[in-house]
Amino acid sequence: MDNKNKQLFSEFPSVSTEQWMERVTADLKGADFDRKLVWKNLTGINFQPCYTIENSITQLKNTGENSQSLVNYRSIAACCGKSGNELALKAIEEGINGIIFEMITTVPVEELLIGIDLNEITVSFKLFNNVIPFTKDLVAFAKGKNLKGYIDTNLISGYVTTGTFNESLVDVTAELVKLTTAFPNFKAITISGTEYLNSGANQVQEIAYTLSSLVFLTEKLSEKGIPVQDIFNNLNFNLAIGLEYFVEIGKFRAFNNLLTEVAAKYQLADFSNTITAKTSIWSKSITDAETNLLRCTTEAMAAILGNADGLLIDAYDKEFKSPSDFSSRIAGNIATILREESYFGKVSNPVDGSYYIEEVSSKIAEKALALFKAIEADGGFYTNFENETIQQQIAEIRLQKLKLISQRRTPLVGVNKYPNLMETVDVNLLSKEITDNSKVLTPRRASLEIEAMRRVTEELVASTNVRPIVQLASYGNLTMRKARAAFAYDFIGVSGFDVHQEESFANAEVAAKESAKSDSNVVIICSSDQDYDETAIDFIKIFRAINTDKVLLLAGAPKNMDELTNAGLDGVVNMKTDVLVALASIQKKVQKTLKSLEV
Repeated sequence: MDNKNKQLFSEFPSVSTEQWMERVTADLKGADFDRKLVWKNLTGINFQPCYTIENSITQLKNTGENSQSLVNYRSIAACCGKSGNELALKAIEEGINGIIFEMITTVPVEELLIGIDLNEITVSFKLFNNVIPFTKDLVAFAKGKNLKGYIDTNLISGYVTTGTFNESLVDVTAELVKLTTAFPNFKAITISGTEYLNSGANQVQEIAYTLSSLVFLTEKLSEKGIPVQDIFNNLNFNLAIGLEYFVEIGKFRAFNNLLTEVAAKYQLADFSNTITAKTSIWSKSITDAETNLLRCTTEAMAAILGNADGLLIDAYDKEFKSPSDFSSRIAGNIATILREESYFGKVSNPVDGSYYIEEVSSKIAEKALALFKAIEADGGFYTNFENETIQQQIAEIRLQKLKLISQRRTPLVGVNKYPNLMETVDVNLLSKEITDNSKVLTPRRASLEIEAMRRVTEELVASTNVRPIVQLASYGNLTMRKARAAFAYDFIGVSGFDVHQEESFANAEVAAKESAKSDSNVVIICSSDQDYDETAIDFIKIFRAINTDKVLLLAGAPKNMDELTNAGLDGVVNMKTDVLVALASIQKKVQKTLKSLEV
């Protein structure tokens, strides 16, 4: 029999959606399907757990092309021509094919770019002063070469982070478009959307606000006599990459789709722009910082599959010090490995046709378009930023995100889950009180509040020369006490306390007496619900008869909480406990106890 044309798995009968749901319902054993299996994203979109051929999925058009020549950027602070050039040549030697020069001072173009093949290497510039003279020199230097890259004058970024729009930069931008006419692959207009996501926005907001700022800037440049075609041909967008892998893939695809829609409103069917994706500040941590390497890798993968043209991956230690040669090299290697060894960028649009990603993309595009239209109907980007509508909308999402992190429902490895208890962190690196200015956007790490809580611990250790000890006192049912001890170890470890491994006792009475006499500052009772019902009150009474100063907690969710609290229990730790609220309370009591011992 000839099996060449036989459809794969055709010997197996197809399974209908109804059959899948019957099996899932049985396996859930009465649990709510939507609550357990449907992912409710903060974009307001609900994503189903499975798809079959019966599902009708809208396939977006104009989602971009997977870059066959992905630009792997490294950012270099050019304080002078010689040092900037040396760092650039070293980066190129290490496999980097794109350089972003951050022009701190005025640097001669020929000094900065000597030895760099502009036909092969993409060069971009963040310019804060002397923009026109520098660009004139750049154009003269690059004459006859295929200059590729972009200029970023901080036009939109500066406005949303300071609240002041620099009108003179519109004139500068118009002049840049004219100066770079001979270089179609060099973009004179950069519009940034990174500030939105890095200030806590969701993906829908990032797309809508970025496109709205495009319309605002297009109108401004049109007034200066710049044709719309030239504006769109000179566009480079900087977008941040978040941690929600599939949603981020969909975000970039949806952005490309909606950019085409916006262009069509200006009667443009064909234009050339670039998208440069940058790993986000929001998702990074300074505790267990090596985890940032994993975050950067998944973010980079999402951007490449989402059809970004360029990629800027921050060094894993950038959030707390100047990146070293090692961390910069590792960051550059991420994109190189993805492109050369994992074949990302070697296949044209590999995610096209994936039911899940197509649905993510189309739903994000739908939501972003609705928000974009609402902004335009309400006066546009500038009006909505001036009256703080955009800032308020972002603040609402940011607060939701921070609540999920504080409740540990959104896990951040090394921050609110799986802390590295062997790690010591310099107190000066940890954030202090967080203040938000409602009038502007402030890019920040999502971990700042937890860092501030950890800082309290480190300052306590510095002032008392004692790191508080946590004892996990377990007894009773073996399975449950082990599980709850493991949970408590992970939960309390976020505080920076010295958390000892579980200590098992023969029974509640022995556990209470021994833990009350130990050198620990915090004791967490770990056992089963049945054991708690039978012995928790006795444990607490015995414990408090010996020691009234220690913090006494219980791992679990007992029903008789009022009775336990009246007996002397300080609190509980469980899946619903807010880590910031709980640990702040623990810190206050431990701090009071240690300070009294000093006196």
